[in-house]
Amino acid sequence: MENRFKKGDVVCAKVRPSVSLVVRLYARRVYYCTTQNNPSEKELVYFDRELKSYDAIPLVMKT
Repeated sequence: MENRFKKGDVVCAKVRPSVSLVVRLYARRVYYCTTQNNPSEKELVYFDRELKSYDAIPLVMKT
């Protein structure tokens, strides 16, 4: 299966759509992401099905 998101893409988790994430690495069908506003925070790990493109979120939820 091909990965949907590339390194550097901005995404969000379906459970926390208000937090924007940056894809750091894709390995073994898992995405390793950092928080866009605070890259020094602990890294977050998600499966493909748990993420969606940040562009797909309505503007109301982004603010």
